[in-house]
Amino acid sequence: MAEAKERRKYPRVEDNKISLKLKTEQFDTTISQSLNISAAGVYCKVDKELPLLSRVKIILMLPIDANDKKSKTNKMEIEGVVVREHPVIENGKLKHYDLAILFDNLSAKNREAIKEYVAQKIQ
Repeated sequence: MAEAKERRKYPRVEDNKISLKLKTEQFDTTISQSLNISAAGVYCKVDKELPLLSRVKIILMLPIDANDKKSKTNKMEIEGVVVREHPVIENGKLKHYDLAILFDNLSAKNREAIKEYVAQKIQ
């Protein structure tokens, strides 16, 4: 049986320690928790529903050193688009929404910082 080929352009790592703030036309700020990240986008938990293709502004606080819990952070302001969302329901009650956000107009400097962070987490 052949191995499934990875189709993603950038490696992705699970990481629930990255702080995010999201802004849209519908609301000013919501705090989010990351689930995983790559240089192409972020998968995160939010407490509000966001429709597919919603434009969001993201303030991402990326640790400079992926292996140091007390590391300083690199504050990034990134634009993105919601490409997947679904409600998480436990015991019949809505707990939160999981969103996949594709980074849009990510600067080369920020993309390199995210790639370096992911590479540190993979090691």
